Amino acid sequence: MLSMLTTDQKGALAEQAIAFEAMKHGAGVLRPFADERYDLIFDLRPQLLRVQCKWAVHRGDVVAITCRTNRRGPQGFIRRCYGEGEIDAIAAYCLALETCFLLPVEMSVNRTAVQLRLAPTQNNQSRRINWARDFELGATLTTLNGPIAQLGERAHGMREVGGSIPPGST
Repeated sequence: MLSMLTTDQKGALAEQAIAFEAMKHGAGVLRPFADERYDLIFDLRPQLLRVQCKWAVHRGDVVAITCRTNRRGPQGFIRRCYGEGEIDAIAAYCLALETCFLLPVEMSVNRTAVQLRLAPTQNNQSRRINWARDFELGATLTTLNGPIAQLGERAHGMREVGGSIPPGST
């Protein structure tokens, strides 16, 4: 049944799953009216996150996420990476795992793909490994909302200082 889905159907399913997961974790979810480089906007109160949605593929011990756009043009198939300032993150849905992932801007921009490991490597390499559990959408949103929201609250409970994404950036 999965093999019968078109690319557009996979994209629509991924967007819906990602939006649902983000809302479950307290983020507001908005859609742009016009054709933009991003598919959704997450309202993390007070900051907004421009999110490009992708379909992730489960291959053995890895989840593969494509970080570029593919479209047809007059001269054939056009592939292009997302550039700085176009998106803030890539969110991906893996149907096989029924899990959504959220990649920060430094893993989303000027890349063709990202691989997230589900299990240790065969050679026991542990440095420079992107563990899938570290990029699950719910955990990542909690991290984004946690320290920034706490920094921005005062004794009376009102937020006064906004943060940046990623935390520490200018």
